This record gives sequence, C-alpha cells and structure tokens, in this order.
Amino acid sequence: MEKKHSIMQTMKPNKLFIKYLIPSLFGMILMAINILVDGLFVSHGVGDKGLAGVNIAVPIYSVILSVSLWIGMGGATLYSIALGQNNQHRAKEVFTHSIILAIATTGLIIVFCLLFEQPLAYLFGANDSIISYVDSYLHIILLFGLVFVIENILSIFIRNDGNPTLAMLGLIVTSVVNIILNYLFIFIFRWGVKGAAYATVIGTFIGILILLTHFLTKKKQLGFVRTKLNFSIVGSTLLIGFPSFIVEGSAALTMVAFNITFSHFVGETGIVAYAAVNYMHTVFLMLFIGIGAAIQPITSYHYGAKLYKRMKEFIRIAIITGLSLGIAVFIVGLVGKGLMIDLFGIDVPQIINYTRIGIVYFFAGYLFLGINMVFVEFYQSIKKTRVAIWMILCHSIILFIPLLWILPSLFGPNTIWLVFPISEGLTLLITYLALKFKWIELVPREMPELPKSQVNQK
Repeated sequence: MEKKHSIMQTMKPNKLFIKYLIPSLFGMILMAINILVDGLFVSHGVGDKGLAGVNIAVPIYSVILSVSLWIGMGGATLYSIALGQNNQHRAKEVFTHSIILAIATTGLIIVFCLLFEQPLAYLFGANDSIISYVDSYLHIILLFGLVFVIENILSIFIRNDGNPTLAMLGLIVTSVVNIILNYLFIFIFRWGVKGAAYATVIGTFIGILILLTHFLTKKKQLGFVRTKLNFSIVGSTLLIGFPSFIVEGSAALTMVAFNITFSHFVGETGIVAYAAVNYMHTVFLMLFIGIGAAIQPITSYHYGAKLYKRMKEFIRIAIITGLSLGIAVFIVGLVGKGLMIDLFGIDVPQIINYTRIGIVYFFAGYLFLGINMVFVEFYQSIKKTRVAIWMILCHSIILFIPLLWILPSLFGPNTIWLVFPISEGLTLLITYLALKFKWIELVPREMPELPKSQVNQK
C-alpha cells in the first residue's frame, strides 16, 4: 500500500501518465486490431451482407457491455478513491458488490434479449435479406454474454489496482486467440458469422484466465470480502458509473440511428458503406477510450487523496494527448481512405464512392472526440456525474438525433456523414464556454499545497 502511495504521489506527472497510458493504448490497439480483423474476415469470408448483419447485431451486444461498463467504471472509481483514502476494506467491499451486481443485472438483460431475439434484430435495423446473418451472430454472443461482462469488470479493476500491464496482457491474449480462431472458423471450417462469434467468445474466456493471475500476486490489493448488501455502495456505483453506461449505450443508439437513416435515405448501399466506416470508427475509438482508461485511475486516486493541483496537470497532459491523437487519425483518414475500403474487399463502384465521401466527412469528428472523451472520463472519475452525463447526452442525443434527420432532409444524403463531426464540435464548444464562464469547474476550489518533500511536480 505504501509503495502505491509513493508512486502516485511522487512520480512526475508525465512519467506516471505514460506508465498508465502505454499499456492502456497498447491493449486498446490490439483490441482495435481484433475488431478490424473480425470485420475483414467476415467481409472476405462471408460477404457484404455478413458484414452488414454483424454490424446490426453489435449494438445489442453493446447494450450488455454498457451495463457492465456502468457498474465497472462506477465501482472502480469508488475503489481508487478508497485506496487514495487508505481504506482497503472499503475498496474490497466495492469490488465484491460490483462483481455480484454486474452478473445479476446483465444476466437478466441477456435472458430478455434471448426471448425476443429476432424482433430486436428488426428493431435495430435488420431487413429480410440479412436477418439470418444477424441471428446467427447474435444468438451465440448472447448465450455467452456473461463471459464478456466478467472480462470487462476484471480488466477495469485490475488496472485500478495498479496493474495496467496485466490488463493489457489480457487484451493481447484475447486478441491473438480471436484472430487465429477467426481464420480457422471462417476460412477453414466455413462456419460463417457463427465462426466469428465463437472466436470472440473463446478468445475472451482465455483472456479471463490471464486476468485471474492477478489474484496470485503478492502486490495485489483487490479481493473479495464477506459483506452484507450495502445500498450506499450500490447507489454510488450506479450513480458514478452512469456516464459510462450512457457512453456505451449511446454508441449503440448511434449505430442503430445511423443504420435506420442510411436505410431510409440511401438504401443498402448506405448500410454497407456505414458498416465499413463504422468498423474503422470502432477501431480508432478504442484508442481514445485508452486515453480515458489511463486518466481514470490517476484522477480518482488524486481526488481521494485531495491532491487537486497535481490532478490538474494530468488533465492538461490528457487533453494534449487526445487532441494529438485526433489530428493523427483525421490525417490517416484523408490519406488512407482508399486502402481502408480495399481492406474490406468492397468492389461495387457506387458503394466505394459513397464510402470515400463518408470517410473524409466522418473522420473530421476525431478532431474533437479526443478532448470530449478526456473531459467525460475526468468528471466521472471525480464523481461529477452530472457534468459527464450532460456532455455525453449533448453530443449523442440532444445534438445528434435532430442533426441526423435535418441534414439529409435539407442538404442530401451525403451530409449524414457530417452529423458526427458537427455534434462533437458543438459539444466541445459548449464545454469550453461552460468552463470560461465558470458554469462548471475543472477541479475543486480547495487546492491545498503539498510539502515539496512529498511530491515532485516538475
């Protein structure tokens, strides 16, 4: 415990941030590659309809994942704050409650989705020509849904327990196994989209086995304790983690809304083009999530320890990192759009042309997304959930939904792609104005000085 205090309080901010950022980014890059390979294997091994079918099934899976992320991030924030307060028993109570709550809640959702599988598929944008692909993928993912939930919760808590490297290793193993099995199941065994689903499940299960080795280490503080149901912990977990639920849930809503809009204004050409762009978006999104995953344990700990001035330095570093990554991804989209389309084996000229336009317009949103995600993750990590929720709703519903209908109705179907960058840009502008006019605070006003002997802020 003393060693963790020493690292968090005395390591230079740049070094400490990099210590968490590199494993987080590396793990997310591997997960992104994993997602991309899934799409490429399905596209080349099954076809365009298989790719579109999986893309429609993913939001339903995202709903389950969003609940586990809700509980995981809420619990992990309480866990790190408790460690910052040197209250190890409280930290273990939080972990115990989080695991039980996640399994019970997502289990009920999975049962409901299995009972209404096909109606949900149609509701999320499926049509008669691709419903069989949606069903084949979705059924397997739902049957083994708890595997994803457990892996997600363990990864979050292990990272908050000071072991981001193992969390990264779990993602590495999951990704590598998934890629190998995808090739075997789709191209050798010819199992189609079912093969992609089985590969994902098996890879995730093996990743869990890797994560469980954390409990064999001497430095771990994470663990279960016998405890009665504590409504205070449950309530705080759900309140603090709610922004994460909205982030993941709104991502699912965004995909559904895009699929419906493309289907209405463009037809199957739009659905296939969006499937390809959305796979690339999911890949790059993982990188921005990696920045948030790196800043959350640090800011939660410093908030619990009341090291507010030092915490502000980490926010500055994270914003610069998010902006730099956003610029880099936008440039990649401009330069590599042709290669991205070729990767998916799309050979219909109409779809190719529409996808090219989509990449250029859509990728402009990354210029703002990185900064927005840093702010959301930061405010969630210090229990300012209302601010985080407001930011998420602003770009995913309040601005996004009206724009999604207004732009194509007034200016044509190409402008559907502009909804993402416009909503992200306006959200960042509103956040800037809110900070400038002090409608919201970046850090608490009380900022006690630490003795120079305790902390090096250079």
